[in-house]
Amino acid sequence: MKQLYHVRSKTPVAYKPLHAAKQLQGACCPLPSAEHCTTACDEAVSRSLHQFAESLGNAIDAKDPRTSCHSEEVAIIAQAIGQTLGMTCHESDILHIAGHLHDIGKIGVPDRVLQKEGPLNDEEMRLIKMHPSIGANIVQPVQAFSNMTGIQAMILHHHERYDGKGYPFGLAGNAIPRGARIIAAADSLSAMLQDRPYRASMTFDQALEELQRCSGTQFDPLVVQAVLAARQHIHDLVLMLKDSEQAPPCLTSLL
Repeated sequence: MKQLYHVRSKTPVAYKPLHAAKQLQGACCPLPSAEHCTTACDEAVSRSLHQFAESLGNAIDAKDPRTSCHSEEVAIIAQAIGQTLGMTCHESDILHIAGHLHDIGKIGVPDRVLQKEGPLNDEEMRLIKMHPSIGANIVQPVQAFSNMTGIQAMILHHHERYDGKGYPFGLAGNAIPRGARIIAAADSLSAMLQDRPYRASMTFDQALEELQRCSGTQFDPLVVQAVLAARQHIHDLVLMLKDSEQAPPCLTSLL
């Protein structure tokens, strides 16, 4: 199993997906920021924020049984990408929370659109493209999810494309927040591994090939390189999530 190191002491810590990563959170820099989390009370608030984010992600995933573990999967993949890119434990923890919350705006999208079999028409596409803005507005009152950590910006921009052809603002390249570029790749990888109303799931290798094909257009090339560098680790994390007792039946076509 891959070893992580405590950001202060360099003590190795076994990396596990989120169900076990709740213990791992204590070994990492607690949220909302390292300098503010020096007491047991601060750490309890940090854990509560993480649990709250996980609960909100579960609420969204429950809208469609085919995507029942999507938010949790995005969270662990994004965290692994961030660590591969050399982000601190605190920064990767923030990515983890953003992964849980990235699709929270789908609360405001009608189920008939989310669960439609086949292509969306123009009006349905307009509705689905509203979910990043809706999500950003939902978390805006929570200080720890907004300017303090950048989570709100990750939610708002996770459907931007590296070539500027995404939404909601058509940002390109490094103008897209780094966290949002990471969430975008993690979101797409997770989505490709799951059955969706409009297509069957891919294998893990097929999904990686698609990420590579879209490197430099849809995705940040550096993020794609990090996914490829951590491919076995990410694969193992996803399988661990699938095999976890808490995980619903999903990700059946990974191998």
